[in-house]
Amino acid sequence: MTSETLAQQERLEELAARLVAVRRHLHENPELSHEEFETTAFIKAWLEEAGIRIAPYSLRTGLIAEVGGLRPGPVVAIRADIDALPIQEETGLPYASKIPGKMHACGHDFHTAAVLGAAYLLKQKEEELPGTVRFLFQPAEEKASGALKVIGSGALENVRAVFGLHNKPDLPVGTIGIKEGPLMAAADGFIAEIEGRGSHAALPEAGSDPIVASAQIVSAVQSIVSRNISSLDSAVVSVTKLHSGTAWNVIPEKALLEGTIRTFDEGVRSRVLTRFREVVEGVAAAGGTKASLRWIQGPPPVNNSAELAALARTTADALGYSAITPVPSPAGEDFAFYQREVPGLFVFVGTDGPHEWHHPAFDLDEAALPVSARFFSELAVRTLLELSERPASGENG
Repeated sequence: MTSETLAQQERLEELAARLVAVRRHLHENPELSHEEFETTAFIKAWLEEAGIRIAPYSLRTGLIAEVGGLRPGPVVAIRADIDALPIQEETGLPYASKIPGKMHACGHDFHTAAVLGAAYLLKQKEEELPGTVRFLFQPAEEKASGALKVIGSGALENVRAVFGLHNKPDLPVGTIGIKEGPLMAAADGFIAEIEGRGSHAALPEAGSDPIVASAQIVSAVQSIVSRNISSLDSAVVSVTKLHSGTAWNVIPEKALLEGTIRTFDEGVRSRVLTRFREVVEGVAAAGGTKASLRWIQGPPPVNNSAELAALARTTADALGYSAITPVPSPAGEDFAFYQREVPGLFVFVGTDGPHEWHHPAFDLDEAALPVSARFFSELAVRTLLELSERPASGENG
């Protein structure tokens, strides 16, 4: 090992230790969606200490930073989500959450630390960058509203490619899950109120039973996927809440159903939502009741650029990481809103954790922090170089 290589290794080890400290601080001090004031202040202070400039985009929580711009060239963005979840932590870690009922149970503390690391590495070669790398420290991913706040601030102005990541507990450290096309699902919710006519339980003929109608709706909507969606496509329809009644001998007036619909394609999404309404309203009417349906519209599917996916695989290979094609996840991710504006790539980073996302004992292997920082800093450079060789869409060549 040459002295230069040894020095570089020592710098990476020092950075890794700093990123672990960042991640643990954030883990101890989680803040929920749209409440990330202290988290934002911490990120800002860390960036300013590293000499990284804060960009003047107005956000209530979250912030935008930039590296580069000293040489003319394109702008690429890297996004990290910063919010936590309303979950009581059960890890027993020495740096477990200090805030009762709040926890980084989805690894957003890891994402933030990893992207801070990428910003730090890029700052070291800022004068060489053929363009600008913009860092989106985004609030409220768990509410699927933070990306829209960032877009509304104008932070995607001039951006030609956007990157994001999510830790993946079932992948080993050093593995990057890279897939073109659909990776994560559109996540829509529904609330259906079934209104009948109450009666004594001994005299059902005197009323219209919303419980019976609801039970038939639960069964009927399961046929949407099997009978209205091609076997080559996929969708999930889940009723997760059914509530009605107050007494054992009374047929109630109303019943409430709630749940979620997950799809990977906008055409399939539209078809499932349309059929869901038709089935719910039709079955309710057949039972002598009336259905009122309200949608909770979530993010669209994460749909990755094939060109950026190919570039990411080349980057992973060059760094000695294992690039795999991951199984798509039916979880939702508001990174998809960025991809409606500019080409984007969302990847899974192996973290070899003991539990899946949102588990109260969720944890991960912090050795994945420098892996992520190196990967995204190198990917940003390669993307800037690639985009510098051709004009932006709409420009004359």
